[in-house]
Parts: sequence; C-alpha cells; structure tokens
Amino acid sequence: MDNNNNPTPLLKSMQAQVNDLIQRLNLDRKTADADALEQRSMQPDFWSNPAEAQKVMQQLSGLKAQIERWKALESRVNDTLELAELNDESLAADIIKETEAMVPLLDKMSLEVLFSDEHDRANALLSIHAGAGGTDAQDWAQMLERMYLRWVGANGYKVEILDRSDGEEAGLKSVTMSIKGDYAYGYLRSEQGVHRLVRLSPFNSSGSRETSFAKVELWPDIEGTIDIDVQEKDLRIDTYRSSGAGGQNVQKNETAIRITHLPTGLVVSCQNERSQMQNRERAMQVLKSRLYELERKKHDAEISALKGENVDAGWGNQIRSYVLHPYQLVKDHRTNHEMGNSMAVLNGELSSFMEAFLRYRIGETSA
Repeated sequence: MDNNNNPTPLLKSMQAQVNDLIQRLNLDRKTADADALEQRSMQPDFWSNPAEAQKVMQQLSGLKAQIERWKALESRVNDTLELAELNDESLAADIIKETEAMVPLLDKMSLEVLFSDEHDRANALLSIHAGAGGTDAQDWAQMLERMYLRWVGANGYKVEILDRSDGEEAGLKSVTMSIKGDYAYGYLRSEQGVHRLVRLSPFNSSGSRETSFAKVELWPDIEGTIDIDVQEKDLRIDTYRSSGAGGQNVQKNETAIRITHLPTGLVVSCQNERSQMQNRERAMQVLKSRLYELERKKHDAEISALKGENVDAGWGNQIRSYVLHPYQLVKDHRTNHEMGNSMAVLNGELSSFMEAFLRYRIGETSA
C-alpha cells in the first residue's frame, strides 16, 4: 500500500479518539445503569404504575441506543484498523473507502460529549415570532421557518407544524413547530434568541436597505416524561377555525385551540390536528412543557433558562446577524463564529453555528 494512501495512522488516531470519547461519556456507567433498568423492568409489579414504567422504558431505550451506537463505531474502527495492519493490497481500496466514511460519522458523534443538559436528547418545540420591522419582519420570520425546515430535512428529523399565523401582506406573524429526532433540542439550543436580517427591502418602492428582527423560542418537547398538575380552573380555552395560507379559513368547524394559563399568562395554540380534541391534547402537552420550564427556572438557578431571556425582538438583543447587503455575512455574536455565504445558511447549513455554540457552552474556544 502506498504510504501516501495508508489509512493506518488516521485509523489509530480515530481509535484513540473513540476510546477517549467513550471514557468521557462514561459509557461503562451508562451500561450499568441500563442493566439496572432492565432488571427493574422484569419485576412482576413493574407495570402496576404504567406512567412510571413508561418513563423507565423511555430512559432504558435512550441509554441502549447511545451504548449500541458507540459500541458499533468502536468495533467498526477497530476492525478496519486490524484489516489495514494486514497490508493486504487487495483490501486497500475498501479500507480507504470505509475510513473516509467513518470520519464525518465520528465528527458528528463526538459532539455528544458537548451536550450537558438533561433534555439535550429530547425532541424540540420551536417558535418563531416576527419582531420589529413590519412586513419585512414577517417575511424574515418566514425565511427563518424555511431555514429550519431545510435543516430538519437535511438532518433526518421529522417536523410537525402545530400553529401558524400568516402575515397580512407577506410572511408570517408566528409559527410553532414540533421537531422530532435524537438531540433535536440539544442542537437547536443555539438558535434561541433574536435574529437580525439586513437586506434591500422588496416591500418598499425605493428598495432601501432595511433591518428586520425575529425571535426564536425553544423548549424540550418532554411529553409523557413529566408530571405537571394543571387545574381546569386555571385555564381559559378558546376555539377558532384553522387557517391556511394568506389567512383564509380552511375549515368550517372551530377545531383550532388556544389555551391561556391564567396564573402565568402563558398562551399556547394548536391547529394542526383534525379534531378539536386532538388539538387540545397537543396544546396541553406544549403548555406542560412550558410550565415545566418555569419550574426549572425556579428550582435550579444553575441551569440556564431553556427558553432564554424574554427579550424584545429588536435592536441590541440579537444573537445572530444575517447580512445580505451590501455584502454577505452571517455572524453569531455569542461565539463570533461567522460564514460568508449567507444564502447557504438560509438554506439550512447551520451545523457549524450549532457546533460553535456547543463548544461555547462548555467554555471551549470556538473555531
């Protein structure tokens, strides 16, 4: 095998990295935890408390998936290195191909050690709200919706639009979506906050440069894993017709639900499901996730707020700026990570911003 194409040094480096990451993830302890949960699930009275049993099974499933994923990668690297060290020319092309395929996989999995929040692995609830800037801001909110939908599609997540309020002339006033998949919440934590857009406005005759704002809110979608007591007397429930593009009502019956939690003032809406009962159930799940967030803020000051500070979507509060004119640049003001191809970012290329934020959260220098 040509030394220039010899994958052995890279494979040895990958092997060392995998071993280090497995230790940092404390996979042995997690294996022991999974074994203990499995033993617990086999007890005769395990399902006597279905809600508690469900939580245990979800935790067990998550641990098993993580352990199996890392053990599979460890075996894959070790097996490929073993073959490479045979110096068999007939295997060279396959070994190089396998090594090249494992590099991005290891890069992606190595980010797991940066997830520190207990809900980082959860599904996510993401809301976008148009801020200062009128029609331009509503159009900007829709551009952000498209950006996240592109990111979702490119990374194998599933999305469900729970509620959407269209703008009068263009764009949208707000949208709430459920994003499901491994580490959806952990990755999207980088996105919560105010996003600023600078561009030539397509909505005024002079075509002047405009600055628009939109706010992104985020919660872990922890349906079925929390016990939040919500009293009916504390709720105001309104029904209305689900609407389509342009604000046109597309249903004759009032199936959409808006729930206001009177003690806190929290308002959640859902119009995605076919029936009023289904929309109510999903809206209650979202409300419980938001109430859980408030409880975490009260009882654990060391944990950062899941939703971030309640700041106005306007000047001085932005976490990231997107410049389309007079030059192209997207810059995150927390990590100082930036990218010159604004359109690529708006097409969903957010991975480098997410990784920079993960490293920023644990105090590592952002690249």
